[in-house]
Amino acid sequence: MRTKPEWVRCLVVSITALSLPSVAIAQEVSYPDSMRQPPKIYSPYVQRTAADANFAEGVYWGDTHLHTSYSTDSGMMGNTVGPEEAFRFARGEEVITSHGLRVRLIRPLDFLVVSDHAENLGLAPFIAESNPELLKSEWGRMVHDMVKAGDSRGAFQAWLSDAVTAGTDPIANPKMSRAVWDREIAFADQFNEPGQFTAFIGFEWTSIATQQEPGNLHRVVIFKDGEDKVGQVLPFSTFDSIDPEDLWDYLAAYESRTGGSVLAIAHNGNVSNGQMFSVERLNGEPISREYAEMRSRFEPLYEVTQIKGDGEAHPLLSPNDEFADYGTWDKSDIAGFKPKEDWMLQYEYARSALQIGMQLEAQLGINPYKFGMVGSTDAHTSLATTREENFFGKAAHLEPEADRWEHTIIASLSGDPSLSSYSYESIGAGLAAVWARENTREGIFNAMQKKETYATTGTRIVVRFFGGWDYDAEEVFRPDAVSIGYRKGVPMGGDLPARPADQRAPVFMVGAMKDPWSGNLDRIQIIKGWIDDNGERQERVYDVAVSDGRTIGSDGRCRTPVGNTVNVADASYLNTIGDPELRAVWTDPDFDPNHRAFYYARVLEIPTPTWQAYDSKRFGVTMPETVQMFGQERAYTSPIWYTPGM
Repeated sequence: MRTKPEWVRCLVVSITALSLPSVAIAQEVSYPDSMRQPPKIYSPYVQRTAADANFAEGVYWGDTHLHTSYSTDSGMMGNTVGPEEAFRFARGEEVITSHGLRVRLIRPLDFLVVSDHAENLGLAPFIAESNPELLKSEWGRMVHDMVKAGDSRGAFQAWLSDAVTAGTDPIANPKMSRAVWDREIAFADQFNEPGQFTAFIGFEWTSIATQQEPGNLHRVVIFKDGEDKVGQVLPFSTFDSIDPEDLWDYLAAYESRTGGSVLAIAHNGNVSNGQMFSVERLNGEPISREYAEMRSRFEPLYEVTQIKGDGEAHPLLSPNDEFADYGTWDKSDIAGFKPKEDWMLQYEYARSALQIGMQLEAQLGINPYKFGMVGSTDAHTSLATTREENFFGKAAHLEPEADRWEHTIIASLSGDPSLSSYSYESIGAGLAAVWARENTREGIFNAMQKKETYATTGTRIVVRFFGGWDYDAEEVFRPDAVSIGYRKGVPMGGDLPARPADQRAPVFMVGAMKDPWSGNLDRIQIIKGWIDDNGERQERVYDVAVSDGRTIGSDGRCRTPVGNTVNVADASYLNTIGDPELRAVWTDPDFDPNHRAFYYARVLEIPTPTWQAYDSKRFGVTMPETVQMFGQERAYTSPIWYTPGM
C-alpha cells in the first residue's frame, strides 16, 4: 500500500490535534525515538563540535616588541616619537618621524605592544618637559641640564655608566615611576578597540646579566589586562634584579594580587653569549624542576627573529641546512664586550634550544624550553616597519639617509671594532602572527599562551600547520581543511595525542599562502628535532611542498633552487617563479616512537630585494660586496611536540 507523503501525514496530525478537547493536551503521549532528535540546522555554523570550540578563525598580525621615546636608550638618542604616535602608526595612520619624514604602513597591524624599557622609563620626555619630579633628583637635574645645553650624547653616556653599568637606579623616585607608567597604561587603553585593534600594556625587563658575563637576557612582559589591574603594579626593572627567576616571581605575584594574567617573551638570544637557553641558572646551579615549571608557565613564546638578527638556526649547528645562514649575528654579546665562542651557539638558537628542552624534560619531567615562535621588530623608532622598501631602521639615527648603512648599532665597549655591529648587518624583521578567535586582548593573549602563533621575517605569509595520526592525503585540499585539522589533530603549538596502536607514524598537514604584497613561495619544509637512544640531539630538514613542478628526492630534499629574478640595480623582482600557494600532507618516514621529537614548518619565499638594495637605488649608494642585497623572507611556525607514552 502506498504511504501518504510526509507533508500529508503531518497535516493530518495537525488537524486532528486541533479538533481534540483541550484536556487532551495534558495527557501523556509517547513519541518514537526519531521524533526526539533535535531538528537539523541548515547553517553549519550554528552548532559547533568540541574541536570547533577552539577553532582559531583569523590570523592577526602584530609587533610585540616596540620602543618609543619613553625608552631611555631611544629617547636620549634622538627619538622624539612617543607611545601615542606609535599606536596611531600601527593602526595605519600617517605620522612624522624623529627626522621629520612622513611615514605610513601599507597595511595596518592588528595589535601592538609598546614595550619600553623599565629602567628609568620616561627619562627623555621628562627631561624635555622639565618635570618637577625628575628635578628633585640631583642626578636627574644633572642630565636634564646636559640635554638642555645640547649634550644629549653626554647625558646618555652618563646614564650608561651611572645606571646600566652600575646596576642601580640613579633617580629612585617612585612618584616619577608611577606618573610615567600611568601614561603608558592610558595610551594603551585609549587605543585598544576590541574587534578592530588590540593595544597591549607591556614593558621590557632589560637584564644584561653581569659585567663578567654580559649577555642579553631581556624579556618583554605583556599584560592581558587593563588599567584596573595593571595600574596596581609598577614595571619590574634590572635595578630590581638581573635574574629571570625574580622576574617570574614578580609575574606570579601580579597574578595572585590582581587575578589578572601576564606572560613574558624572551628575545634576541643570539647576542646572549650562551645564556638565553643555558642548562644552568644564573647563579651557576643546574636548572631545577622549579625553574623549569616557572619558565614554562610564564614564557610560552620566543622572539625568534628581529632587526638584530635571525635566531632560528645557525650554520655551524645545522651544517646540512642550506637556509640556516639568514640574518646571522654571531660576533659577540649585546654590548660588544666579549667575542662569541662556538660552544655558546647551541644555547642561543631556537632549534637547538628546543632540543635542549627535551633533554632537560627527560631529566626533570618538565620542559623549560617548550616555546612557540613569534617575530617582532625591537625598533627604537616607535615605528613598526618591516617591509624592505619601507624600513626605518633600528633607531632614530638610522632612519633613511644615504649613509645609514654604515652606522653602528652596537659599538663595542671592549674597544675592538671587530665586535661592533653595523646597520647594514640588520634585517627588516619581524612580525608576530597569531591565530585567534577574535582581535581582542583576551583572544590574542589566550592564543599566545596556547602557542598558536608563528614568526615571519616581516612578510605576511599565511601558514596553517596541524599534526595528528590519520590525515588523508587529499584532506589538505578540501575547503574545510582547517576544520579537519582541528578535529583530527592539534594545531601549531600543541602536543600530539597518544599514538593509536594501529598508527606507525605521525602525519602533518600544512598549507601556506603568499603575502599578496611580496614574493611567491619557494617551498614548505618541516624541521624535525629529536633525542636519540643515547640522549643526543638530532635534527633533519624535509622539503614537503615545492613550487614550479620541481621534485623532492628520496632523501626528502629538493636540490633544485627556485631561481632568482632580483634586479639588484633596480631593486626589483618578478613573481614569474614560485607559487602563490603550497599545501602538503606529510608522514614522518623516520619516526621512532621511543624518541622525544618536535616538528615545525618553515616556509620560504623566492628571493626579493633587501632594504639595503632599495637604499642603494634611492640614494645612489654603492655598498660593499659583503652587504646582502637580496634574501629569502620566511616564516617559522610554533612546533608540535611528540612525547613517548602520552
